[in-house]
Amino acid sequence: MLDPNRIVQKAKTSSFYLALLNWSLNRMIPFNKPHGFRILEIGDHHLRTLIPYRRRNFNHIRGLHACALATISEFTTGFLLVSKLDAKKYRLIMQRLEMDYHYQGKMNATATFTISEDWLQQQIYDPLKTQDAVVIICEIKIHDEQGNHLTTGKVYWQIKDWQKVKTRLSA
Repeated sequence: MLDPNRIVQKAKTSSFYLALLNWSLNRMIPFNKPHGFRILEIGDHHLRTLIPYRRRNFNHIRGLHACALATISEFTTGFLLVSKLDAKKYRLIMQRLEMDYHYQGKMNATATFTISEDWLQQQIYDPLKTQDAVVIICEIKIHDEQGNHLTTGKVYWQIKDWQKVKTRLSA
């Protein structure tokens, strides 16, 4: 069986493992597959993804659709957080998504999200010592191939220790 954490680690330096990661993500997240999103670059604290300029991502005037741009913003921030946080310890749920649209996308575009160990400590680990849950705001920008700033997204993620999650089982 493939170990997802091992693939992510190897994808940081190997084009083969990056391709394997993208192939795997298309199967694990079938909603995103028609969009053709791809991880272009993954590091310890950053992620750069591609939203291709193709028909499935068009709006009525052949520009990149607002919802496709919002979806790649959610995916990029969420994937980097999931790759940094222990999924067995923390639950991650998107609480809210805000998008500002600055320029019409008429070519391939990339979404970039960067964090740091200090940011994780200050925004997540330290607050969870005294709170049941935290909501973090992840700002992400999308630019086209010519450098035009298409969008600024703010993705609000609620993070909670699984031990603090209260679920009710239905009968």
